[in-house]
Amino acid sequence: MISGDNLQRIIDAMSDGVYITDGNGITLTVNKAYERISGIPRQALTGLHMSEVVQRGYISRSVTLEVLKEQGPVTLTQNIGECHQILVSGTPMFDREGRIEYVLTTVRDVTELLQAKRAEEQLEQILHVREHYSGEQEHEPFIISRATQQCYDLAKRVAPTAAKILIQGETGTGKTLLARTIHEYSSVAKGPFIELNCAAMPESLLEAELFGYVPGAFTGASQKGKTGLLEAANNGTLFLDEIGDLPLSLQAKLLKVIAENRFIPVGGTQFKRTNFRLISATHHDLHQLVAQQRFREDLLYRLRVVPLELPPLRERAEEIEALLEHYLHHFNCKYEFDCRWQREVIERMQRYAWPGNIRELINLTERLVVTAEQSLITTAQLPIELGVNESYRSPGLSLKDQVERLEQRLIEQAMAMYGTTRQAATALGIDQSTLVKKQKRWLNQRSSYQ
Repeated sequence: MISGDNLQRIIDAMSDGVYITDGNGITLTVNKAYERISGIPRQALTGLHMSEVVQRGYISRSVTLEVLKEQGPVTLTQNIGECHQILVSGTPMFDREGRIEYVLTTVRDVTELLQAKRAEEQLEQILHVREHYSGEQEHEPFIISRATQQCYDLAKRVAPTAAKILIQGETGTGKTLLARTIHEYSSVAKGPFIELNCAAMPESLLEAELFGYVPGAFTGASQKGKTGLLEAANNGTLFLDEIGDLPLSLQAKLLKVIAENRFIPVGGTQFKRTNFRLISATHHDLHQLVAQQRFREDLLYRLRVVPLELPPLRERAEEIEALLEHYLHHFNCKYEFDCRWQREVIERMQRYAWPGNIRELINLTERLVVTAEQSLITTAQLPIELGVNESYRSPGLSLKDQVERLEQRLIEQAMAMYGTTRQAATALGIDQSTLVKKQKRWLNQRSSYQ
């Protein structure tokens, strides 16, 4: 039989915490490891019923009471204070008559383990977000006009500073490419480049993407929470495209992030710190939006420390031929074709106004490459706006076919100008699902002819 003093010496030698009660749930003793893990001295616990230990806030719940209730072993986690989580396993010890005489509980601090697991999950989320929002790497233009050259020269001069930059220009002028160039010449070039189009998603989703959310923040939220772009862009660049479409409620929150370099995730209560280079872009006149009370004036001046203006492609005619050759080569390699331009095609494209700018040029080049029936791309393939009637006006086609081809051209033009199905559908006044269905049908038709 082991005496009480020797029993205490034995359990004090154990590295795991030990908590012993009698069969009624009255605390008999704890070991030194439990005192270390919990921060509660043995004298404060001895003689207390486990329900009283919970009431005093020493622990969040009692495994001993669960053992007495279940009449068998129980394992659960407890919170001690605000910082520690412990894994506790309670085991009943029965007397000869089958009554519980003692409850022996072993305790292990899993706080560091859980923190390491959460840190690993958070790192995985950050890497996933960075991969998803970084997009494909584009290279700096190989030939640009004088106006564009001046814009790029100024961008490179201010890139090494922390000054916030606002890029203005029509849709499709290459604002993302300019933002990437600034990032590459900046002091955070080795960090991530995170891009978000503020016009591409609804307000509720936009807030979750930017700020992230804590586990259980709202119905349907991931139980692991979500890392936001403000956190993922830490020590890198955050590029907010179409900043003029950011809702007013989020403008106020973004202003606070800029001022304090910290934010609170959706559903959270604690601040997270972040430090990133902010570049914004828009095709709107933000001063006009301020006058219409659709954009905060204080945010405008925060974002517009250095304004950069990208001219539209119609004012950069000397770039068009080089861009056509560059993207023709790109799509030839992508689809393993060997297309080339008829000289008259280039001349007509140089006279075209390009309302969708470089994005429209890229999309049209890809379209002409994949639909070409021979290596030489001629004026006969050009759409009507470039001076040649398309085949949809052929007198041999039915009215239905001509209407469908016109519809297809209008959707292609909208996609070239706006870049996303959501924005293109809005511009055309149709549902996004309708536009996507039509695209899929035309793609299937094209595949069946090949």
